[in-house]
Amino acid sequence: MTKIGLASDHAGYDYRVRLAALLKKKGFEVVDFGTYSKESCDYPDFAHALGGAIDRKEVDLGVALCGSGNGISMTLNKHQSVRAALCWGTEIARLAKAHNNANVLVMPARFISYSMATHILNSWLKTEFEGGRHQRRIDKIPVK
Repeated sequence: MTKIGLASDHAGYDYRVRLAALLKKKGFEVVDFGTYSKESCDYPDFAHALGGAIDRKEVDLGVALCGSGNGISMTLNKHQSVRAALCWGTEIARLAKAHNNANVLVMPARFISYSMATHILNSWLKTEFEGGRHQRRIDKIPVK
């Protein structure tokens, strides 16, 4: 069973809670790294919790949200094992997985509808990594 970690700040709280329920319904094991309320909070606290879990192989994939998606994405990508992709449409999500093997889907909660978030998530989940020339490029991402 694929284990998916979720994280958000206050701006992404509502979508994260709803997406967690959707993922469970689809049969995924969900690990929720918070935030656990709509109170203003700092996205790095939750991004680092998710990123660390990916580094330690405690979760297979991640989904993260903040207002613009930028802050949480920047923080997640500080982790060597994370390839977080900020996606606001289904085709971007498909390419993020197919070409970049993105293991964390990041969405901008204040700029997309919940319906769009579900379409983006479904596109990302159903897409397989193409490998080949794309793997060569991914191998060059980590700072050594």
